[in-house]
Amino acid sequence: MSDQGLQMIDHAAQVTHEWINELAERLDWSSKRSALRLMRVTLQNLRDHLLVNELAQFSAQLPLLIRGILFEGWVPKRTPVKDRSAATFIAAIEEKLGQTAEYRGAEDIRCVFDMLNNRVSRGEIEDVRASLPEGIRGLWSAP
Repeated sequence: MSDQGLQMIDHAAQVTHEWINELAERLDWSSKRSALRLMRVTLQNLRDHLLVNELAQFSAQLPLLIRGILFEGWVPKRTPVKDRSAATFIAAIEEKLGQTAEYRGAEDIRCVFDMLNNRVSRGEIEDVRASLPEGIRGLWSAP
């Protein structure tokens, strides 16, 4: 592999760390591992609420490694999910987080959305939010 290819991987890792660090700071959590876990399950749950075209547009603005996390385990035929309520959205995240000591529920999910507002273009965030049901959109403040 060329040095350029390796630089791309190094840059992807660096940008991913920046996203994790920002989220951990927003959450005021001591564990960056837990912050990554929250970002992962929130993004994957969000993914399952988006139509394929919107998901493709959204994912194009994510760093390489985070895009990989987003698509990990994706089953397109189950997308979007049938129950699109905010309560089910939050419950699915809580179920996947398990016993994360610092987790505070919807407040922390909002931190993930705030980080996305800071990292993804305003237009794309508005498109993604507009495609979500009102209850979930209510968790995600406008950019």
